[in-house]
Amino acid sequence: MLTSVAFIFLMGLSLGYLTRKIKLPSLIGMLMTGIILGPYALNALYPQLLDISADLRQIALVIILTRAGLALDIKDLKQVGRPAILMSFIPASFEIAGIIIFAPKFLGISILEASIMGTVLAAVSPAVIVPKMLALIENRWGTKAKIPQLIMAGASVDDVFVIVLFTVFTGIATGDNFSAMSIINIPFAVVNGIILGLLAGWTLSKWFKKFHMRDSTKVIIILSISFLFVALEHSLKGTFPLSGLLAVMCMGSGILKFHDILASRLSQKFGKLWVAAEIILFVLVGATVDINFAIEAGLPALGVIFMGLLFRMAGVYFSLLGTPLKAKERLFCAIAYLPKATVQAAIASIPLAMGLPCGNIVLTVAVLSILITAPLGAIGIDTTYKKLLKQE
Repeated sequence: MLTSVAFIFLMGLSLGYLTRKIKLPSLIGMLMTGIILGPYALNALYPQLLDISADLRQIALVIILTRAGLALDIKDLKQVGRPAILMSFIPASFEIAGIIIFAPKFLGISILEASIMGTVLAAVSPAVIVPKMLALIENRWGTKAKIPQLIMAGASVDDVFVIVLFTVFTGIATGDNFSAMSIINIPFAVVNGIILGLLAGWTLSKWFKKFHMRDSTKVIIILSISFLFVALEHSLKGTFPLSGLLAVMCMGSGILKFHDILASRLSQKFGKLWVAAEIILFVLVGATVDINFAIEAGLPALGVIFMGLLFRMAGVYFSLLGTPLKAKERLFCAIAYLPKATVQAAIASIPLAMGLPCGNIVLTVAVLSILITAPLGAIGIDTTYKKLLKQE
């Protein structure tokens, strides 16, 4: 086990560094590490480590959502207004619709399986977008029109929206007591998650102001409560609609609202945690990829990915109708909304673990999507922001 962990970190860091040197996101190198070390190549990882990989990926997802929440200022959402709300679900909805239309034709899967694939592919990556948008804000590119804030705010909620839909569709596929109420309960799950998260954020802010403790201790408390939120969602399933992951993100946002100085310090702590969590997440998802199956999927899988991206870009344009943004600024928003990585790595293997027939093809297309869109979006942002945005 310890040898496998050493391989994961040392090789993941090394290949991540090499891909970063050639101007690609480091997560590409981490994915390649998992593919090389995984059971379909060198088979160098301890089997029991792969058995708990789903739980480890869930921990990584909680860390990145908490970090996103600590940076999600509710005031930014209010200032940006309607476009931020639309960007949080319209582009993802368009992409899911595109995949539902084309995946059955290209890959021979059912509409329900295409819906599951769509929810896996549709989430935009905070791991790629958030650092780049923060850099734009620091250098004042597009900040007068609040474009970086718009993209960050929309992307943060976009992830949770897609994850909620993913749990609904996988529940239908496993025959988990599905009824029309499963769809009706989605908005209630969202509202309950927001209320629970903000209430927890307010309570923790008051608690941390009253009782002095190290920031590291606060991180442990916040993580523990986050894990309880996720567990609570599963224990209440079928009786009380709740999005545990949305509660996690809103808890971070609540701490920012009620204790912004603390939120800034905690965000740095979670950023350091993410250094290790990111390696584990992407290496382990790479280890689950069947290379031979990926090769067989080939061009049809790529066709589904690119059709989904076209629908996503159309969704971005639709979300920005009626705004004062110029055409080139809307184009930048569409480019910035392309990268996929974090959520795909966290949930792509769940259908396979559930034993769903579409599990392998969903995982394969998701990994291909990361390998294509993460560098495409990252390079697109870096090469176009000076041409498409104005600097204050």
